[in-house]
Amino acid sequence: MAQQSGFVWSRRKFLGMSAMGAVGLTACAGSPPGPPPVDVQVPKEILDAAAPYRGGSVGMLSQKLYSDAANAALDRSLQAFAQATGTTVSNDLVSGDSGDMVAKMDAEVRAGTARDMAFMNDERFVGQLQNLGDLEDVTDVVEEMKTLYGAPATEAENFCVFDGRWFAIPYHFIAAGMYLRKDWYAEKGIPLKPTYTWEELRDNALEVSDPAQRRFGWGITINRSGDANGFIESVINAYGGAIADNTGQKVVFNSPETVEAVSFIGDIYTNPKWEPMLPPGIESWTDTGNNENWLAGIIGLTNNQYSIYADSKTKGNPVYGNTHPFNGAIGPALDRPLAFGSSNSFVIFKGAKNPDLAKQVAKFMVSGSALLGVAKEAPCLVNPSWEKVWDSDPYYTDGDPAYAAIREQTKTPIPLTTKTGYSFPQPPSPGEQAAVAAYLLTDMMQAVVQGTPAAQAVATTHDRMVQIFEQQGYRQ
Repeated sequence: MAQQSGFVWSRRKFLGMSAMGAVGLTACAGSPPGPPPVDVQVPKEILDAAAPYRGGSVGMLSQKLYSDAANAALDRSLQAFAQATGTTVSNDLVSGDSGDMVAKMDAEVRAGTARDMAFMNDERFVGQLQNLGDLEDVTDVVEEMKTLYGAPATEAENFCVFDGRWFAIPYHFIAAGMYLRKDWYAEKGIPLKPTYTWEELRDNALEVSDPAQRRFGWGITINRSGDANGFIESVINAYGGAIADNTGQKVVFNSPETVEAVSFIGDIYTNPKWEPMLPPGIESWTDTGNNENWLAGIIGLTNNQYSIYADSKTKGNPVYGNTHPFNGAIGPALDRPLAFGSSNSFVIFKGAKNPDLAKQVAKFMVSGSALLGVAKEAPCLVNPSWEKVWDSDPYYTDGDPAYAAIREQTKTPIPLTTKTGYSFPQPPSPGEQAAVAAYLLTDMMQAVVQGTPAAQAVATTHDRMVQIFEQQGYRQ
C-alpha cells in the first residue's frame, strides 16, 4: 500500500449515507476462510448521542493491527457508525514501529493539521504525547464508561492517568504473551509449566533444537523491533535492573543487575554453545520475523502479542494446536512474570475539530458488535479492556481456551516489585518511552554482539538515556 507522510499505511473514508442502526457487510473477495463478518449494530443510545453531529466528520489514526482481517473488521465498524449516524469517518493506519510516530503527531498538533483522534498502545505512546501537551482530558468520557462497562484493565490506571485525570480511553486489551512448541517439549519429556526462568527457556530451547530438521528452539531477536525491546527490558527487569527509578524521572540503568542481564542475553547470541538453537537470519529480524518463522513451524519459542496465536487459529495453521501460551519468564529478582499487558487506547488531540463526535466514536468502538467483529478476526489479540464487556458475549468466555488467562491478566494486581525495589508498571515516563522508542536497548545488544563488553555497553546506553530524559525535561 502507498504510504503517506512517511508513516501512514493507508486511508479509508466512510461516508454517512443513511440512518440505519445496523449495516450488514460481506468479506472482501479473496480473503482466507474465517468467521462470517459480525453484523455491526449501532446502539440507540449512541445514535441519540451522535444526533447533534449529523453531517460532521472525524479524522482518526489507527495503530495497525497485525491481522489484516482485524483491520478490515475495524473498518466495517467505523463504516457502520458513519452510515448510521450520518457522519464521515476518515481512518488512517499507522505502524507503531515507525520510530518517529510521536514526533510526527506532535508536529501535526502544533501545525493545527492533526486528526481528531487516534488509538495507540498506551504503554508505549500516551505518556510521551501527554507530556508534549498534545492530548485532551477525556476524564468525563471514561467516568461515563465506567458506569456502563465497569472497571477497565488495571494497567490503564497506570498508563492513561496523569495527575488524577484520564488522557486516554481504553479501547481493547493486549495481553503479554510467550509461546513454545508443546509437541517439541513433549518429545523431549520437558514438562509444560505456567512460567519458566529465562535460563530454563534458554536451556530447553537448545534441547529441542534440530537444525537438520529446520527446528530451532529459540525465536527471539535482538534486532531493532518492538518485540526485541520487550524481550531485553523484560530480562533486565527480571534480573533486578530498570531504566528509571520508581518516579519514572531518573535514569538508573547502569547497575550490576543490568550488566548481569545484558551479559546473559549477549551470551545467547555469541556463545557457539547456543548456535544450534538460533534460526538463520535471526539477527536481522524485524517485528514480523518471529511471526513468519513461528507460523512456518521453524522456531520453538518466541515472545509476541497474541498476533501469532490469532493468525495460526484464523488461518487453520497446525501450529495453533501445538502452541503452549504462557505469561512470561522470571529471574533472580522476580518470582512472578511482569505480565500486566497494555491497551490500545483512544486519545483526542488538542485542536481537534470535532472532539465531541470523536468521543462518540470511542464509546461505540469499545463494546458490542463493534468490538466483537474485530475480536473474532484477531482471537486473543484483540480483547475487551472493560470488565462488563467480557460478559457481554459468550465468545469472550468460550471462543478460545486462552481467554480465561487473558482476562485474569486484565486484573493483575499491580504494582509488582522486584527484590531490588523497583515497582512495575512504573508511572508513565515520557523519558523511558522515548528511550525505548529510540531503540537504545537493541543498539546496546548489537554492540555487545559485536564485541563491546556488557559493562561498557550498559554504561554508554545509560549516558544516552540521560540525554533523552533531559530532552524530556527531567534533570538528572
